[in-house]
Amino acid sequence: MDDCIFCKIANGKILVKPVAEDADTFAFADLNPQAPTHILVIPKAHVQSLAHVSEGDWPAVGRVLAMVARVAKQLGLDQTGYRTVFNSGKDAGQSVDHLHAHLLGGRAMAWPPG
Repeated sequence: MDDCIFCKIANGKILVKPVAEDADTFAFADLNPQAPTHILVIPKAHVQSLAHVSEGDWPAVGRVLAMVARVAKQLGLDQTGYRTVFNSGKDAGQSVDHLHAHLLGGRAMAWPPG
């Protein structure tokens, strides 16, 4: 989508330092971190949210989760633990209408999350 900031990042129109990248996904640091480590992982193809995933999008969602695991291991979070969050819709706090996973770590997490 032309007006989607995450599509622009995925397509290199907005330059962001990647934490990791492959043909289908892009991981980068969140600009408003909520934990010592806060990485966003996005599919390069535009999907609005989990609520909008069609059967054809499931491989992209799986690749996002695989990238979350890869980055967590790369950063050593697999040794201490981490949280993965997908927000879907306004009430959940989704501020960019492009599917993305939040990888949070580097501190103990509270439950329930706010």
